[in-house]
Amino acid sequence: FFRPLYIGDLLSTLLSKKMSLTIETELGNIVLKLRPDSAPKTVEYIVNCVKAGLYDGRCFYRSDFVIQCGLHGSDVQHSFGNLTVNETHSGVKLSNTRGTASVAHWDVPDCGNTEFFINLKANVHLDQAYGGYCVFANVEDGDQASFTVVDAVAAAVKGGRKVLIRS
Repeated sequence: FFRPLYIGDLLSTLLSKKMSLTIETELGNIVLKLRPDSAPKTVEYIVNCVKAGLYDGRCFYRSDFVIQCGLHGSDVQHSFGNLTVNETHSGVKLSNTRGTASVAHWDVPDCGNTEFFINLKANVHLDQAYGGYCVFANVEDGDQASFTVVDAVAAAVKGGRKVLIRS
């Protein structure tokens, strides 16, 4: 899937303050700016999942108002458990607007997991629904290449295709 989210060694990237994550898909790359100012524990959780290779060989499988990926439907075992804190309403408040990435969770807000989605449009209702869906990253304004890939992934998945994240 993600080339461990194409980190070029994600830890080094984080430490150098670039704070970005590149998702390499078969349709091109999506660069996400990580937002530890908004959701430090969520960013740390996702980074640890990436470093452990949990997204390798996974795919985007959902496309309606978001594109979603993660371990849904897999038998991949990991030791990270679920997030125990929903950081939607702490730190810098970020809304679920086009290009933001948020952690998916069940109807209980403090149980986020390896599933995350990228918003295809403004979905501000997700800021409050079920306790809110925590934004942990975003495609930067002006990154037309990443938005083009996001839209291509959405179109492909909507057409019945799963889009592989390259490892």
